Amino acid sequence: MTVNNLSLFEEKSFWLRSYGDYTPNPPFAGQAQADVVIIGGGFTGLNTAWQFKQDNPNARVIVLEAAVIGYGASGRNGGFSMKLFGMEPELTVLRWGKQRMIDAHHYMQKAVKHLKTMVEEHDLQSDYRHTGMFRVSYSKQQLKRCQKTYELFQKLGIDDDMSWHTQEELQQEFNSERFLGGMYESETGILNPCKQVRELKRLALSAGVEIYEMIPVTDIDRNGSQIVTQTAEGKITSDKIVLATNAYSRHINGPRKLKNRQMPLWTYQVVTEPLSKEQWNSIGWQQQQSFEDNRQLVHYFRPTVDGRITMGGGDVVTPGDECMDKDFAPKLWQHCENHLKWIYPQLKDVRIDYRWGGPTSVNLDMTPEIGYLDDERMIYATGCIGHGVSLTHLNGRTIADLLNGDKTELTDFWIVNRKAIPQPGNTLSYLGAKTLHAGFKLWDRWDERGLKRS
Repeated sequence: MTVNNLSLFEEKSFWLRSYGDYTPNPPFAGQAQADVVIIGGGFTGLNTAWQFKQDNPNARVIVLEAAVIGYGASGRNGGFSMKLFGMEPELTVLRWGKQRMIDAHHYMQKAVKHLKTMVEEHDLQSDYRHTGMFRVSYSKQQLKRCQKTYELFQKLGIDDDMSWHTQEELQQEFNSERFLGGMYESETGILNPCKQVRELKRLALSAGVEIYEMIPVTDIDRNGSQIVTQTAEGKITSDKIVLATNAYSRHINGPRKLKNRQMPLWTYQVVTEPLSKEQWNSIGWQQQQSFEDNRQLVHYFRPTVDGRITMGGGDVVTPGDECMDKDFAPKLWQHCENHLKWIYPQLKDVRIDYRWGGPTSVNLDMTPEIGYLDDERMIYATGCIGHGVSLTHLNGRTIADLLNGDKTELTDFWIVNRKAIPQPGNTLSYLGAKTLHAGFKLWDRWDERGLKRS
């Protein structure tokens, strides 16, 4: 079956639309026995499947995807392979201490390197570019906080690829009057996330992993020493299972503990038409780095290989129910367009070609986690906090080690089976998220008071 993205899936992201026609694998039907079942065909699930299958060539590994590969966050995100862990380093230090912040940064360094190595060694055609990333400030208040963040990295001794850039240096780089200064990290990259996840599908299939698409899981049940995964058309019995569903985890029937590990928050993006050579020359940005601003509700920006700018953020939507259909947000799309053209008045007449949104997985203490549900046969991963591209790739290796029963440097990382704070019920989660959201908006307004907006 060939699915035309332009008719069925294009609204989910620009990356899905630009990919063109896609042929999903058929759904699973019948009954099967497997060593490992993985629910979720995104970055986490496919990396786990491929890594485990490499370790165990004779094992039967089955991946079940409810929609198509690339439908979820792995096909909708901004494509930033970055080292940011959780929300902010200051929060990680406050919650977990300096040493765990250092350990987390080292894990993320490995994650970026791991992803880059995979792309290069396996010739993954995902438009990967290792261009680095800026964090910029618009106001004196933001600049002061950014300087403190940079100083924290220096004090912790984890600033090896970082440098500080003045207002003059940033204006030379980006030709915008809005940037007062900021920090640069050289060891980060950008890619096309839809191409990446579908290249991971190709890689996993070549190793012998079985992948089934358009087949939601209806139930998961422990049956003695086995785990039974039920779908509308069949049943799979396995020794172990991985729940790689992240933002969609509340909709997995069966393990109740998974439902309170995280909640989805929606973020939104826009992408311009391809810019002309003259337009690119007018804004600088010749090195094609990505950048984000130093707001609480951050904006993020990057170029595409075909000469567009995609940017998003600035606000989020917090759901008050179990509905996962929050992808439509005209006001936030307009905000993104206005903000891009505020930074670059040179682009005031540039057309926005596409708009989309999607959920990211956020847990109560704003920290990623990998853990067991009741026993070691059932493993989950949640809490990417919107920074999961590199993280999920290395998490796949970590989860494969856990499936193997191996004790490694990765499985010793402190997010593995940590004591996470569970989410309260839907109403309390919603009220808490709304309160935090309102606080972040007020913080940004205070930081940006006095800025002239178009």
